[in-house]
Amino acid sequence: MNTKICSLLGIEFPLFAFSHCRDVVAAVSRAGGMGVLGAVTLTPAQLEEELRWIDDHVDGKPYGIDVIVPNKIEGKGQAFDAERMVAALPEDHRRFTAELLQRHDVDASDLDTLRRDYLNFGVNLQEGGAGELLDVAFAHPIKLIANALGVPPASMIARAKAEGVPVAALVGTPDHARRQIDAGVDILVAAGGEAGGHCGEVATMVLVPEVVRAVAEAGSEVPVLAAGGIVTGAQMAAAMAMGAAGAWCGSVWLTTAEAETAPAVKEKMLAATSRDTVRSKSRTGKPSRQLRSVWTDAWESGEGPQPLPMPLQSLITEPALAKINKLADGGHEGARTLATYWVGQGVGLMTASRGAGQVVQDFKEDFATAYERLHRLMEG
Repeated sequence: MNTKICSLLGIEFPLFAFSHCRDVVAAVSRAGGMGVLGAVTLTPAQLEEELRWIDDHVDGKPYGIDVIVPNKIEGKGQAFDAERMVAALPEDHRRFTAELLQRHDVDASDLDTLRRDYLNFGVNLQEGGAGELLDVAFAHPIKLIANALGVPPASMIARAKAEGVPVAALVGTPDHARRQIDAGVDILVAAGGEAGGHCGEVATMVLVPEVVRAVAEAGSEVPVLAAGGIVTGAQMAAAMAMGAAGAWCGSVWLTTAEAETAPAVKEKMLAATSRDTVRSKSRTGKPSRQLRSVWTDAWESGEGPQPLPMPLQSLITEPALAKINKLADGGHEGARTLATYWVGQGVGLMTASRGAGQVVQDFKEDFATAYERLHRLMEG
């Protein structure tokens, strides 16, 4: 496809795959799109291992990484203190989580030990921790660096520009877009409320043209990628008809053969409808969309404590959910009812598991079909 963003990044088709799975990243890039590795949960050593593997399996095609440096976070600007972070977890949040697991026959006695193993997530959300990940990333031939949950730190933008690597940022309102343009971001990802993971309230169909208009009114030519509920080429074509330069997708890769998704959760996703998700602060402390389950219902019931600021809420929930998913994959029935993961409302269209490369091909064919359909309408 002959577009500005394809030329900028050296890709054939403006389909971006955000994934925590290196296999998905490499497969999408090889197929002509652009894989973007979610790096926020990785240590620098783990990121080095992942990127080295991608370099060996991407056939020289471009790929990127995604980090999260929120503008608002507990302890922002302070030296990271692991003991202080664990000590800051309120007893009622610990107790609510433990009792929820125990009601479904899941042992909760080791949760605090598991939380200590998850502390690198909190480090990576700070500018210093993200900087260590960038040290690793820029030692590899990455072609894109993306940041979620706010304007990237000035140091990240400056370093990326010095390295000749475009910077992308996720936005949920036109005001977000204007601030990102002022900061010098190169690509905007307009993420609608249908999206899996962190998202705002505005629907993609409304948000994309709002952001495209905001970019034009600012006198900017920054390309806008559409995100949120997009799992088909026809949806991608619709977004580009509204002015988007391409599509940024996360959920559609979660049911692929290569995906990191726990098998028990993947089964639930393949059976889910578009109404089987919930947007909640209960997982990270910021609004994020996830597959509805007994776990999410419990947190949304009003009987439990209010979510903590990021990253404290993640320290409460993520170790427990990792344990739940592992047990669910082993056939534990209580864990299967609790199991969940981030996914968008497009899950209702995700009804079969395919390889990531095949998903890209299906996007291309569906996009072409949609284009031809509109062309016939124009011909009358």
